[in-house]
Amino acid sequence: MTTPFRNVTPNGTGGAATILLVLSFTGFLLLTQALFVVPAGQVAVVTTLGKVSGGSRRPGLNVKLPFIQAVYPFDVRTQVRPEKFASLTKDLQVIEATATVKYALKSNEAGRVFRTIAYSDREVYPRIIQPSLLKALKSVFSQYELVKIATEWSDISKKVEEQVAVELDKFDYVDVQALDLTGLEIAEEYRAAIEQKQIAEQQLLKAQTEVKIAEQEALRYETLTRSLDDQVLFKLFLDKWDGKTQVVPALPGNKGGGTPVIVGGRK
Repeated sequence: MTTPFRNVTPNGTGGAATILLVLSFTGFLLLTQALFVVPAGQVAVVTTLGKVSGGSRRPGLNVKLPFIQAVYPFDVRTQVRPEKFASLTKDLQVIEATATVKYALKSNEAGRVFRTIAYSDREVYPRIIQPSLLKALKSVFSQYELVKIATEWSDISKKVEEQVAVELDKFDYVDVQALDLTGLEIAEEYRAAIEQKQIAEQQLLKAQTEVKIAEQEALRYETLTRSLDDQVLFKLFLDKWDGKTQVVPALPGNKGGGTPVIVGGRK
């Protein structure tokens, strides 16, 4: 009785091809799992069985252990995020504005961020930047009255930027490159009052400047008057004389004024 199954020995041609195909596929799979590329502007955090291992991987071709290690990319390019906020001033007035912060995650801190705060760069702003930014904004604006905030907006913006940097330096995860405050919004009645105060201050400054100029002019004339004796006046007259004047006053200092000198005939 014949069997319908064909006996295939391991040493046969078909068996060798199958084994070779399996090995090739396994090798390709291991290779694709072992190699990974980090794009420019990013770093990668590598974990071994869930635990961060080593420092941040730099852009380019990198190697990891297949199936044991996992890769988590973090963007380290400069990010720009606008943040609308409302805050109370020292005199309990509400202001609204937009704070645009420019920041970048420090590449060597990606592993620490992954361990303690966030599993992706999308969580860096809401968990690191935003809380410190809002805290600094409220802290600074609560120190000033509304009028001062409106009239010294540029200086106060610098104070906010410094305070944000101080808050973030406590953790040292990110680098704040710039902070711009724009779009200040206050109640219309307070805006009109601030404009009137600015006009009054400008008028007062103008009046004070005019008074100082008048005082300086008066002092100059007073000094000049004290210095103008007869000798000086006579010299000033001679300096201005054109040589055609018929009569020149006598030299001051003579008692009785002296006799004028007739110069028309060169006497």
